[in-house]
Amino acid sequence: MKYIAPRWLPGGQLQTIWPALFSRRTHGLAPVYRRERWTTPDADFIDVDFLAGWNGQQPAGSGSVPMLVVFHGLEGSSRSHYCEAFAEVARDRGWACALPHFRGCSGELNRAPRAYHSGDHEEIAWILARLHAQHRGPLVAVGVSLGGNALLRWAAEVGTDAARCVAAVAAVCSPLDLAAGGHAIGKGFNRQIYTRMFLRTMVPKALRKLQQHPGLFNRDALLAARNLYAFDNVFTAPLHGFRNTEDYWQRASSQPLLPQVRVPALVVNALNDPFVPGRSLPKASEVGPCVTLWQPQHGGHVGFAHGRWPGHVRAMPDAVSDWLTAQL
Repeated sequence: MKYIAPRWLPGGQLQTIWPALFSRRTHGLAPVYRRERWTTPDADFIDVDFLAGWNGQQPAGSGSVPMLVVFHGLEGSSRSHYCEAFAEVARDRGWACALPHFRGCSGELNRAPRAYHSGDHEEIAWILARLHAQHRGPLVAVGVSLGGNALLRWAAEVGTDAARCVAAVAAVCSPLDLAAGGHAIGKGFNRQIYTRMFLRTMVPKALRKLQQHPGLFNRDALLAARNLYAFDNVFTAPLHGFRNTEDYWQRASSQPLLPQVRVPALVVNALNDPFVPGRSLPKASEVGPCVTLWQPQHGGHVGFAHGRWPGHVRAMPDAVSDWLTAQL
């Protein structure tokens, strides 16, 4: 990916914050979705938004056109700036598009005594299998940030079986080494801005989960959490079968498993991403032959603003979708 940031948007921090808040997400009207609620194997639910149509004609999911599946990031949704941009790309190409929500991210708290996490590859597997079964055309999948790490974990876990379900996958700005990303977001400016932003929604949802399931975790310890390390130690790790934060970050990271990926996989990381230190990113010699690395100098965390002020965020989804199209 050849990306050069606009002169009016210098540095990884601005390239992260400005596109998410102010740049144009789409070139036209915002995508229109229709929602399906799926019952999970453990009797919980997730909500999946589908692009309501393409070319103003057919309902998304019909026919044998490709389907783009987009997995959002931490505390994201189908209305995140990158999701709307990818949905418009799918609409422009005449593709179907599905945007699954991780549990608790669709606007309604899920029922089970669990939420979602960065290595949730079993959830990815179930979602992709169901979409594959109900859609006649080929599937390609994109995961952004947390969603990308989970998607790569799935591809590595299932090996050659991944190709039976998807033609290709892409991970955008994903924290492939969760410990490196977790420590980076817990320091300095990152802690003051991004950590507070995430905890502002994660803590209330966790407290509502405690109301659903009394005794699920220590309330006082959760309220004392001031970074994602502490939050994961109280909530994310124990609720999803990990001993503690260190165990979670180690076992859920996709980077050590990238040599096991057996389906075409694109891994995009800007070297100035505030969340994902460039020094922690894999080299070409550390991944398998199916993995393509794009590591542009600029872009921030899921930013990649392009064009004149205030910019738009279509450059990265267009480039990723071009690569996915080539795999078809």
